[in-house]
Amino acid sequence: MKINEIFYSLQGEGYWTGTPAVFIRFSGCNLNCSFCDTEHENGRQMTIDNIISEVSKYPTQHIIFTGGEPTLQLNRELIDRLHTLGKYLHMETNGSISLSDGIDKELDWITVSPKDAPVKIQRIDELKVVYHGAEQDMTRFESIPTAGPNSRYLQPCDVKTPETNERIISDAIEYIKRHPQWRLSLQTHKLLGIR
Repeated sequence: MKINEIFYSLQGEGYWTGTPAVFIRFSGCNLNCSFCDTEHENGRQMTIDNIISEVSKYPTQHIIFTGGEPTLQLNRELIDRLHTLGKYLHMETNGSISLSDGIDKELDWITVSPKDAPVKIQRIDELKVVYHGAEQDMTRFESIPTAGPNSRYLQPCDVKTPETNERIISDAIEYIKRHPQWRLSLQTHKLLGIR
């Protein structure tokens, strides 16, 4: 597998904010979003044994597969081996690729952050929409089914301009107040200056 990086930090977004986790960032993505804030293209080839050895250095049971787009490489063998070690397996995906080999049933948590492509993944435990402001059409996201209540998060897009970021956050707050099925997700890792 081509892995961009493996690191230990706190989850900064959504339902699991503040949870210690090992992040396994896969290289590559099937989409090319202009607002992507992750340099995921580079990486090194790692075997499953290499990945498990690296993950085992850290005390948490929570593992987050992210990217890039993890569905391009994630396989049943890695999932089964990590589950054998008692790990809680969480995947962050754009949701545009359906999972094969029953992987959707084996993962403990699936966070979907849909972009412009249609959502094809079989299960969504948490929907996290990157919000660009009041001009964004939310119609498509409102109709995406999720696993249950309190599972929809609106995350203001960080455009690196303080004035624009303030407007986007304000728009997100107003949208959530009008649509209370949504919750606010801030990128707390950026606010705290951690990875």
